[in-house]
This record gives sequence, C-alpha cells and structure tokens, in this order.
Amino acid sequence: MATYSRAQWTLVWADEFNQDGRPDPKNWTYEQGFVRNEELQWYQPENAYCRDGMLIIEGKREQKPNPNYKPNSTNWKESRPTIDYTAASLLTRGLHQWQYGRFEMRGRIDTRPGLWPAFWTLGVKGEWPSNGEIDIMEYYRGMLLANAAWGTDQRYKAKWDDLKKPITEFNDPNWSDKFHVWRMDWDDKSIKLYVDDQLLNEVDLEETYNSDAERKNPFRQPHYLLLNLAIGGMNGGDPAGTDFPSRYEVDYIRVYQKK
Repeated sequence: MATYSRAQWTLVWADEFNQDGRPDPKNWTYEQGFVRNEELQWYQPENAYCRDGMLIIEGKREQKPNPNYKPNSTNWKESRPTIDYTAASLLTRGLHQWQYGRFEMRGRIDTRPGLWPAFWTLGVKGEWPSNGEIDIMEYYRGMLLANAAWGTDQRYKAKWDDLKKPITEFNDPNWSDKFHVWRMDWDDKSIKLYVDDQLLNEVDLEETYNSDAERKNPFRQPHYLLLNLAIGGMNGGDPAGTDFPSRYEVDYIRVYQKK
C-alpha cells in the first residue's frame, strides 16, 4: 500500500454526485450520437443520471432508427440503419480544465463482455492524438488499461505508452463487484496512473513530444475530463450475450493541485 501525504494537495474541483437527477450542467456536457472506434452505442444524455450519491451511466440494448442513416454511405456512422445500443459520455470540455494535479475517481465498473468503460483526459489544443490522451481508467476484454497517447509524424496515428493488466491478476474473484479508486498524479515530469494505490503505469514526459513539425508536448497543457461507457467497437468485444442494462457507477471525481 502506497503512503502519501494529502497535506501538500488542495482540492480544486470535485463532483460528489449527491443531487438526484441530471448531472450538474455547470460541470458536464455530453457527446451525442455515434462518435468513435466504430462503437455500437449511440451516446445520449438521458443515459446518465445521479441517484443515491452516485452518477450512473447506463448502457441499454434498445433499437431505434439512426437519424443519420444513408443507405449507400461508406461512413460507419451513417451506414447503420438502426441504433441497437445506447449509453452516455460526459465531459468537462469548455467548462473545466486543469494542467497538472491529482485526479481521483471512485467507481464500480461492469466487466462483462462487450463493455468498455473509461475515465480519461484530452488536451485542450490540437487534434487527436497531438493534443494528448491519458486513460486513467479504461477496461475491455478482461483487461484494465492505463495509457497515454501522443502524436507521431502521421496525422491521426498515435504513439502509445500503454499498460494492460488482466483483472484476474488482482487475485480477487469479487473484484468486479467492488468499488475501486483510480488515480492520476501528473506534473511537468511524469504521469503516474494507479488503481487502489497500486502503480500501473508511469509515463516520462521527456518521451512524449509529438513527432510532427511543431514538436509540442501535449502533456504540458491543460486537459479536460471524460467519463463514458462504450459498447463493442474496435476494442470492446461482443456484447451479444450480455444482459442489459449495464451500469457504470461513479461515487465521486476529485481534482487536487499542489499548494
């Protein structure tokens, strides 16, 4: 168990999700529709709600027409006649952003097949991946991930520092039934990613300059937070045999910075 002093940290932002109903609009906006990775879910705000001190992001199997359907389109967002799953993706973009600090999320994730929950950040400037991505918590196909991605000399092609840990390695048959605390400690030297005080990955920021002409370091700029439940897609696996609804439950998110 790691030991660290909280005395050096000041709480600068938090959402405890203690008010029942919709998440606080001062903290969160939403992604809508089909967004990335050829995922199966249609993102919609109504799949996120607060109840009993928790944010619940619900994945549902429900069928409705895809409003963007174009019969002959080769774009995956338009070629599907129907929406077969819905979920939600919340983000602080345009509302809250931070450069460096300690970021904590206490939550419980559903680890059944086809589910792809995440708690992550993106840099405010630049297009992906040159803006920088940090996956504080990502889960799919039996593995917990702790990653960072930045830009290469090819547009939209990322360089990754990734860690995949099978959840069986926690040697706890009830691991998925429990709440866990994911944490990032980030300063101008490194990004350290933890679960329950166990260090999963450490990223050296001297290694994370983009390989394009600008050579910027995307982890030396402010980032905003994202919380989402994806289903299927390029990495999520097959949800066909999974019973829905699925719940990704978040007790709190807290951001601290050094005094």
